[in-house]
Amino acid sequence: MKSLFLLVLGNTEISTIPGISVAGATPELTKITPVADAEYLFYEKPLTIDTIPVTPEGHPTPAIITKAARELSNFPILVVRGGTYLAPLIPHVHISNVVGRDFRREPALPEVEVIIERAKLLGKELEKIANEIVIGESTPGGTTTAQAILWALGYEAKTSSASPENPQELKEKVIKEGFKRVGIEKGGLKDKPLEALKEFGDPMIATVLGLSLGFGGDVVLAGGTQMLAVSALLKSLGEDLSRFMIATTRWVVEDPSATFIETAREIGIISYVAELDFSKSKFKGLRDYERGYVKEGVGAGGATWLAVKAGYSPEDVSKKVEELYERLMGLR
Repeated sequence: MKSLFLLVLGNTEISTIPGISVAGATPELTKITPVADAEYLFYEKPLTIDTIPVTPEGHPTPAIITKAARELSNFPILVVRGGTYLAPLIPHVHISNVVGRDFRREPALPEVEVIIERAKLLGKELEKIANEIVIGESTPGGTTTAQAILWALGYEAKTSSASPENPQELKEKVIKEGFKRVGIEKGGLKDKPLEALKEFGDPMIATVLGLSLGFGGDVVLAGGTQMLAVSALLKSLGEDLSRFMIATTRWVVEDPSATFIETAREIGIISYVAELDFSKSKFKGLRDYERGYVKEGVGAGGATWLAVKAGYSPEDVSKKVEELYERLMGLR
């Protein structure tokens, strides 16, 4: 089976709310994180910014896991700009430059139909060259937009966070402000999935949804709780979920502040869990993944899935991550 890895980049104004995202050293730097992640996959460092994307505490982007898996198994990567502040300085497919709005004040994605249709076209073309697509994402603030969509569709879901201190209280406050603007309660858009996406989503979710609808083969949604929102939208639109799977990391599944297992079961989608382990790493930045930092992103779980299919083990991926991090720290 020919597999193709897609990395969908997205931005939302939600990421600039102080305290809601740690997918960047500061709220303002979250605007650059998606393009920096994509550039790092092809180079030893990003091109748009002269530093690797890190959390405020300095933990490295999960792109290091995706890069490690790719260096082992050499799967092809196609970067897709779903909607970002900047274009990455690498070859990519352009869907839109639309950034998700702050849904507390206005609809998040008025252009949702355009984004979905363009992504569907891409999905149909990719079906001619691949039997399976593995779709990862880089979208700071995306767990909040995902939780808002899940709530609007009627799911009692809690999404994960790149921080061990999941800002669930802040997320819920922001979501409730958005619901008040629209005039709904939980489940208020249960039968209106595209309306839920338009009001509360982000361009990454819209792009992944369109790709999934356009591509007729097997689809691996490579991400954490954000991909639960995509799965819920697909189900609500009447898609048969038997050709879909979520690939994530054990750090997401084991997150006590989120409801990955429960929500996946409620939606009815199966999952692959990458059993990565950094507990014995000599680098604190990697060992801290075991303490709840970062967890997933940039398709880390899906990239590991592809490496495992190519004959490598999660231990091989973890070892390669250690090598990449050593190079990143300039210790070689």
